[in-house]
Amino acid sequence: MSASSPAPKLPISLAANPKLSSWVNFTGEGGVAISPGKVEIGQGIVTALAQIAADELDVEISRIEMIRASTATSPNEGVTSGSLSIQQSGRALRHACAEVRQRFLVAASERLGVQVSLLNVDDGTISGPGNVRTSYWELAGDVSLDQDATADAAAKSIAKRSVAGHSVHRVDIPDKVFARPRFIHDCPLPDLLHGRVLRPDISGAKLIALDETAARAVPGLVAIVRDGGFAGVVTDSEAAAEAALKALQKGATWSVGEPLPDQDDLAGFLKSQPVETTLVETRTAAMTRKHAQTLRRQYTRPYMAHASIAPSCAMAQWDGDRVHVWTHSQGVYLLRADLAIVLKLPAENIVVEHMEGAGCYGHNAADDVALDAVLLAKAVGGRSVRVQWSRHDEMSHAPFGAAMAIEIEADLDADNEIVGWRHAIWSNGHAARPGRAAQPALLAATEIANPYPRMISTNPPAANGGGGDRNSVPLYDLPAWTITSHRLLTMPVRTSALRTLGAQGNVFAIESLLDEIAVLRGEDPIAFRLRHLGDERAKDVIRTAARRAAWKPEKQAGIGHGVGFARYKNTGAYCAAIAEIEGADDIRVKRLTLAVDVGEAINPDGVVNQIEGGAIQATSWVLKERVRFDRTHITSTSWTDYPILRFSEVPAVDVEIIQRPEIEPVGAGEAAHGPVTAAIANAVYDCLCVRVRDLPITRDRIIAAAELAS
Repeated sequence: MSASSPAPKLPISLAANPKLSSWVNFTGEGGVAISPGKVEIGQGIVTALAQIAADELDVEISRIEMIRASTATSPNEGVTSGSLSIQQSGRALRHACAEVRQRFLVAASERLGVQVSLLNVDDGTISGPGNVRTSYWELAGDVSLDQDATADAAAKSIAKRSVAGHSVHRVDIPDKVFARPRFIHDCPLPDLLHGRVLRPDISGAKLIALDETAARAVPGLVAIVRDGGFAGVVTDSEAAAEAALKALQKGATWSVGEPLPDQDDLAGFLKSQPVETTLVETRTAAMTRKHAQTLRRQYTRPYMAHASIAPSCAMAQWDGDRVHVWTHSQGVYLLRADLAIVLKLPAENIVVEHMEGAGCYGHNAADDVALDAVLLAKAVGGRSVRVQWSRHDEMSHAPFGAAMAIEIEADLDADNEIVGWRHAIWSNGHAARPGRAAQPALLAATEIANPYPRMISTNPPAANGGGGDRNSVPLYDLPAWTITSHRLLTMPVRTSALRTLGAQGNVFAIESLLDEIAVLRGEDPIAFRLRHLGDERAKDVIRTAARRAAWKPEKQAGIGHGVGFARYKNTGAYCAAIAEIEGADDIRVKRLTLAVDVGEAINPDGVVNQIEGGAIQATSWVLKERVRFDRTHITSTSWTDYPILRFSEVPAVDVEIIQRPEIEPVGAGEAAHGPVTAAIANAVYDCLCVRVRDLPITRDRIIAAAELAS
């Protein structure tokens, strides 16, 4: 007797927010309001979600208005991160819209006296035999959407979708191209004041005395705000805010700070700290082949800044014991939870509303600046206050992506085949986002009169893709492995989420060593990878990238080619990259050829955008980016000290999508970083016969690696 089929379930975000009206509403002007809990941070998600809604509701996409996330009205979908928006919000919207469509068809059937099966929907107009017709908007008063979704609704079959799977223009781009105000930085509220916050240059220093005399003499000053070690100014203009802050800085006395590690021995520092050790995964070989040698290699990546082009910004306004916050945070509900702790207010007294900001690559200072604005606004009697961090603030005080040291030991038999694999990671945690703990994660919360301790960053659980250990388990069919993660319990450099978390470092390490073993065997690195992969989708992206890049061109002096592959989180998008580089001392990436499989690509052009963006950012990470510091303060506080890839250095990027409409879609935002990093590193070896294992791959690192190998 066969087991019965499991009962259908709601998508995870819809199960958490089942009321249909929180996702979909019809407006009286023939419009459709769609309210996802995920936010636009430059990844084009609102366009893909609009496509899904348009398909399931059978309306033109131009009728759809995507509503910004707000704790006042939107479903709570946590944080927009981890390339999960399509998986979570997309699936929820598809199901919700399918159920809404069905409910309206039933209502139309009753009004028109026509069976549901004979009705058709075309751009919101519902028609049937005999030329009878009505519409969503005519029926809106008859159909309440203030009801919970059920698991019974069925989304359209792939064959009946007409919008998803096609490249439609992104709905957010016209404003950005034509410079219409859309970013929080460009949308001032009426009667707005401006704020700046005083912070030390010395890491970990506390404010112990403050002479306010000079600041009080600045024209336009409205208030000086002081709460323990938190201090700031509120003025009637941006210029006055800058002048008042400068005057206040001269009156500040700071304590001795906390020592920072040796930036040139990060591996030594990471391995010397107290840690929490986790066995990520172990596999025992069914048959043990005798190993002849062990390759031991260490890879490092530095602390990295988010380095958004524009710094963080927020606005806040108080009304009695209630506060409204405008922010480009990735998690409005999570920010609200931390604000409630700090302010000791019920969460219901706080509205956090999202507005778009500059490119956001993880947990930057967007949440920190929101609390700054809230604390300053509290002092000015109901007027709104806008706070914008400076580049120096952003590069000094925002969380960084965690540094990593990775050791891999590969046991090889007499034929240099892999018989054992041990992978160990030392790193701070890769997540300290707000709203996930009993204590707030916001910077100013550690500075106020009754301060909270700085939150030591942790790692997300394996079910959410892990953190420092993300992508540390090889997707390759190796006979045995042990994967171990050591999370630091100290955090002299503040760290939190940066795109891919630990995946970039781990993929770089794995793919570099595999490349080295392939070279040792005299085997083509692509053939070597394909021979160790059983997953056909993995093989397809590698083969596709290789075909598109015409792997492998004839060897030329000064030119190198390398390959990298990963499946993001081992559960998300498959991506393979082939890099073509040129150089001797300095490396220039000429071309990146990538193949990606995200299952169903809702907006293929959007997927290409995501992969292109990730590939270019990864190139910048690999060649340029490194947070620098001495023993007392961060020194890379400008674009001069923290260079990123220039437009003139951007490689040609060529992307091919393997479209699989029959497979549920996954996100593409973080799929390219690991493979591109590895591909460039392997291309450097192909070009120079120098294996650089420390990021970024700069001239100094190449020289050091060459000297070590000689």
